[in-house]
Formats: sequence, C-alpha cells, structure tokens
Amino acid sequence: MNASLITLGCNKNQVDSEMIISYMAKKGINITDNLENSDIIVINTCGFIKSAKEEAIDTILNMIDYKMYGTCKHLIVTGC
Repeated sequence: MNASLITLGCNKNQVDSEMIISYMAKKGINITDNLENSDIIVINTCGFIKSAKEEAIDTILNMIDYKMYGTCKHLIVTGC
C-alpha cells in the first residue's frame, strides 16, 4: 500500500506529519511523493489562519480528483 502526505501550515504541522509518516512506515505503508500511485492521501493542514484555510480547501478539492479518478482509495484530512 502506498501513501502520500501533504503538509500545509506551521512548523507544528511539519512535526505532526513526520510522526504520521513514521507511524505509517511502521505499519508497512510505503511513503511516496507520487500522488498518482497513492492508495492513501493524507493532508495535514491548519484551520486557524485564513490563508492556510484557503490553501487547504484548494488542496482538498484538487486531491478529490485522485480519489474519484485515480488509484486513491482514502483521502484523509487532519490537523489543527
């Protein structure tokens, strides 16, 4: 199983993303930058800053295409 992770927001989100990657790797999930071959796409984002919220919404909408028309089976959005 392949997974991609997109990190938006502050340094705290970057640390959280590194923890998510570590957890997934321990579970045997291959981490990849290739969204087209990802079974799972995780978006770790911020919900407090207006510009970050707008960026998150745009990214989520773009990733929905991978879920609808690509190999992505799970689209997960997390963060603060």
